[in-house]
Amino acid sequence: MLKKPCPYQRGPTKHTLEECTVLRRYYTDIITKEGVEEPPKDDDPLGEGFPKVKNCLLIFGGRAARLTASQRKRKLREVYAVSTATPSYLKLSESAITFDRQDHPDRIPNPRSYPLIVDPIIAETRLTKVLMDGGSGLNILYTETLALMGISKSRLRNDTAPFHGVVPGHRAHPLGQIDLPVCFGTPDNFRQEVLTIDVVGFPETYHAILGRPCYAKFMAVPNYTYLKLKMPGPKGIITVSTTS
Repeated sequence: MLKKPCPYQRGPTKHTLEECTVLRRYYTDIITKEGVEEPPKDDDPLGEGFPKVKNCLLIFGGRAARLTASQRKRKLREVYAVSTATPSYLKLSESAITFDRQDHPDRIPNPRSYPLIVDPIIAETRLTKVLMDGGSGLNILYTETLALMGISKSRLRNDTAPFHGVVPGHRAHPLGQIDLPVCFGTPDNFRQEVLTIDVVGFPETYHAILGRPCYAKFMAVPNYTYLKLKMPGPKGIITVSTTS
């Protein structure tokens, strides 16, 4: 069939269907629109390329799906009240935190196998066994540590709620909460912030555990490979090394 005269041309024709340029251009356009694998570029040695997006999944529900009419009107006013405003930046947020080979310890025998233990000053007492736990949603202090610091339990507030994850398989009930100043750094460059800490009465492994509320308050960034913690300070970046 390809060797026969082209049937798509009007009038007499001298080329065959195989030689028809119009037919070739037609199928070339179809292949281009459907997508043809391009040869790998220099920056894509595996030739995999950026993945083609075929679907987009959305999640809708929760509180936003159960708003009253007045709440929806208020949300719409907030959305429509768009205006160019000067950004409000957090204090010390202009400092960039990076890790490089200068932070690399002399040896790393088994990365991510060791906890990040630091020694901040909490309420005028230096605690040498404080675990920095990025997976914890709260800060924890043990009653034995509280007693060694000379702080009375009468200072505890009772506005607490039970939590899970510290005692495996059990729900933990804190004895109360307390606000204490926590300080990182050296006399030349230090940061001190007041943190809300839950006091618990079960046996201790560390002096205290500082979780995500501490990370957020200090804008701290951990490196669990180098076992170091960095945060912005008034005189530059503060680097805290592990004490273990």
